[in-house]
Amino acid sequence: MKTSKLTLGPNLFNWKAETWRDFYFRMADEAPVDSVYLGEVVCSKRSPFYAQYIPDIIERLEAAGKEVILSTLALIMTKREMESVREIAEAEGYMVEANDISAAALLEGRPHAIGPFINVYNEGTLAYLTRKGATRITLPVELESKSIEALAKSTSAELEVQIYGRLPLAISARCYHARTHQLSKDNCQFVCDRDPDGLDLDTLDGEPFLAVNGVQTMSYTYCNLSAEMEAMAKMGVSHFRLSPHSGDMVKIAQAYRDLLDGKSGIAETEDIISEQSDDMPFSNGYFYGKEGVVTEGERAELGE
Repeated sequence: MKTSKLTLGPNLFNWKAETWRDFYFRMADEAPVDSVYLGEVVCSKRSPFYAQYIPDIIERLEAAGKEVILSTLALIMTKREMESVREIAEAEGYMVEANDISAAALLEGRPHAIGPFINVYNEGTLAYLTRKGATRITLPVELESKSIEALAKSTSAELEVQIYGRLPLAISARCYHARTHQLSKDNCQFVCDRDPDGLDLDTLDGEPFLAVNGVQTMSYTYCNLSAEMEAMAKMGVSHFRLSPHSGDMVKIAQAYRDLLDGKSGIAETEDIISEQSDDMPFSNGYFYGKEGVVTEGERAELGE
């Protein structure tokens, strides 16, 4: 798997601007990732706080030899947001990741990436998007292995799969974080910054269930497909995505890189990732055609 690429997806959470900047500076200097996705995907109200740092971050990432991909919003609701997406789509010299189909339309005719928020469930959709210029597609997180394999066989485009982090499940026009604090979306006071990895939700029975991140619903468990990467590489998946969290992402990236390079085993990788994720429960059920929260396969045999 040494030819496999390791990528860092866009940060989905609301971190303090300086924390956001320093995170990417460190990833540029220390993390063994090949590509970094940069930009606001969840809530456009967050981007003004860190926008001033983006040119410096891009310069640092490129100086470190990392590919920079600009990510767009997953839900576009206002003219201002549409103009922002249009501006990103017109950026020259950079790959752009479309997370909304309107952004994909703006990118038609030039090489671009498709993010996991655009549903690519079958060969027809995949063929349509590649005809329009998509050269890399990050598949939806809920696809099982049989679907991934079928899609990989049908395309020459690069396929990417998220292998670490809370799974992005849905985007809403409503802000759950604001409502939790008895605030309106328009006067949210950016309370989502109090939960750097999302706000955990429990069922009425007190069982952990999901997490919210502003207007986004996420999995409670952390996806971890370390034991499934070899199988996906054989299917034709070329890029493996890490989703940023507040743990030491340099150590997490190194653990996955060592596994890809054959320098470490799955058990050792699991230990490092678990430690840096505050021992959060992992899951891989979607890959096996089960509920996403389920743990199956070799990880289950490891006792996770």
